[in-house]
Amino acid sequence: MAGLNDNIRYLKGVGETRAKAMEKLGIHTLRDLLSYFPRAYEDRRTICAIKDAPLDIPVCVRAMAAAPPVASYVRKGMELLKLRAVDDSGSLEITWFNQAYLRSQLETGATYIFYGRVTEQGRRRAMANPVFEREDRQGVVTGRILPIYRLTAGVPQKLMISAMEQALAGCGSRMPDILPPELCRRLKLAQAPYAYENIHFPRDEQALDKARERLVFEELYVLGAALAMLREKRTGEPGRAMQALPMDEFWAALPFAPTEAQRRAVREAAADMTSGVPMNRLLQGDVGSGKTLVAAALIWLAVKNGCQAAFMAPTEILAEQHFATLSQLLEPMGIRVVRLTGSMTAAQKRQVNGLLSLGQADVAVGTHALISGGVTFFDLGLVVTDEQHRFGVAQRGALAEKGDKPHTLVMSATPIPRTLALIIYGDLDVSVLDELPPGRQKVDTFAVGEDMRPRIWRFVRRLVGEGRQVFIVCPMVEESEELPPTVKSAQSYAKTLQSEVFPDLRVGCVHGRMKAKEKDAVMAAFAAGELDILVSTTVIEVGVDIPNAALMIVENADRFGLSQLHQLRGRVGRGQHKSYCVLFSDGETEEARARLAIMTKTGDGFKIAEEDLRLRGPGDFFGSRQHGLPEMHIADLSADMRVLKQAQQEAQDTLARDPSLEQPENIPLRDRIRELFEINGNTLN
Repeated sequence: MAGLNDNIRYLKGVGETRAKAMEKLGIHTLRDLLSYFPRAYEDRRTICAIKDAPLDIPVCVRAMAAAPPVASYVRKGMELLKLRAVDDSGSLEITWFNQAYLRSQLETGATYIFYGRVTEQGRRRAMANPVFEREDRQGVVTGRILPIYRLTAGVPQKLMISAMEQALAGCGSRMPDILPPELCRRLKLAQAPYAYENIHFPRDEQALDKARERLVFEELYVLGAALAMLREKRTGEPGRAMQALPMDEFWAALPFAPTEAQRRAVREAAADMTSGVPMNRLLQGDVGSGKTLVAAALIWLAVKNGCQAAFMAPTEILAEQHFATLSQLLEPMGIRVVRLTGSMTAAQKRQVNGLLSLGQADVAVGTHALISGGVTFFDLGLVVTDEQHRFGVAQRGALAEKGDKPHTLVMSATPIPRTLALIIYGDLDVSVLDELPPGRQKVDTFAVGEDMRPRIWRFVRRLVGEGRQVFIVCPMVEESEELPPTVKSAQSYAKTLQSEVFPDLRVGCVHGRMKAKEKDAVMAAFAAGELDILVSTTVIEVGVDIPNAALMIVENADRFGLSQLHQLRGRVGRGQHKSYCVLFSDGETEEARARLAIMTKTGDGFKIAEEDLRLRGPGDFFGSRQHGLPEMHIADLSADMRVLKQAQQEAQDTLARDPSLEQPENIPLRDRIRELFEINGNTLN
């Protein structure tokens, strides 16, 4: 009998190679697999006659193969397989591209259920690339509600569904029931085996709703309990109490006036640093809101208290940028700032390490090089992490361990509505910069369709002719069989643009699968003006300042969250040049158009986040998980707000009755929280 901790490679049809591919999705064991929930569902239970099938939406059609399928070679790399299918109401021309092997699976005179989109040209009805099965064998890909999973290269939907069916049959009934029985009874929540069965293969809509209700509540209940325990642990520990100093001295030394939001954030953080409890604060601010200045003020406070500070950035280019900014702000005040990055020579690193260990440097700005074994601080009192989601918890922890319980500030440019931030960052205190400094440019934003492409390409040429630079962002690194060919991939699109559209311009490409040095080299070339156009994935959504970049083009914009689009737009408008953002989309639904319209109406990241909460469809509100919480498998931290509050309250009540979770009904919860802490390095942020 299969066990929850068995490796997925032993499942029929998986094996070593596909198991390795599935590891990219975080799936190693049968338990991981069962906890990998569908991103959507397709209801394939209703079967139409050819004449009655609605147009341009996925639908099941029952029809007989009227003649043998015919294969034809169109050109290199393109082969068509055509079949004429009929029923009492009419005929359907079916075409498959590059799937000649299907010929042997189609028998003349047999009746099949075809699932795809019906189109119409005149009176002729057609369908392209449908999935199908014989009528007498239906129930695998038609005649049911089918789960749709997020995939990776080498793992098709068919494999994922087959693996999930095997895992459920083998050990689905043994998934641990984390919720206390009394709680399930009181809230009328389904049992765990029922929930797992029906979240993957729901009998009907009601069963799916019941399964999702149970699993969402469970996930948020565990999260609420874990955050409450973390906060209790943190606030119970003594920390370094710094002396309160008049911050007016710092503000007066600046060549410009801070915003009221910046002053408020500094007051909140300074109160932590002087309280005797370790500061663990999130500074959340929109792109360009001035988070670095807040960090500079707190560094000033730490140094005036005789301590050192460390400022860690995720890339060398970003570290260089912060080093320049902090040096400019702090050195006139007598604060010694040094830089430490991986590309420095061994001699340069030794020199910087010597200054830090002897206390002859006050602030170290750098990359993860700051956490290497050779780096020693004389007295580290403050750790600042920029774009905190880009670092593993272990990396942030390793930097904090270089001091004696230093205060910690983590900064994020992802706007999250304050009410939501206060709940999800339950073990962190939150400061919000909700005001932009004067002079920050408005970026004119346009949501356009393919018909505007020639005009936009002319606009690109005009801007580059004026000496400006252009970002073009694609949703994928490389092409995928699972997605339509209209979805752009950075690698092939960059080649096409260079060879066919802009052969006379300098086009570069950067994406997340490149090595850090390669990425940095391309970004440095763009920053130096050696490239006119940079094609990339969202790897650039948080990063280097390119004041000369005046246009951001996002391809397939409907595939991004609004907050993510706002982050991308923040890459331009950072200099003196008028800047623009163009969102290309083939999204045909009213909802897709409404979402992108928001981007054209406001530049306020918090308003956009609120609208994203109200409007958005399935998907991760935070884009690429721009928070430090454990990954949500099913709960939606925006749409499930009511459940989140209820689950947190229930978790707090459980802990009030049983603080150590030692009672038998709470042991599964205790074990799950231990697992979470293990995965996240004894902290969730």
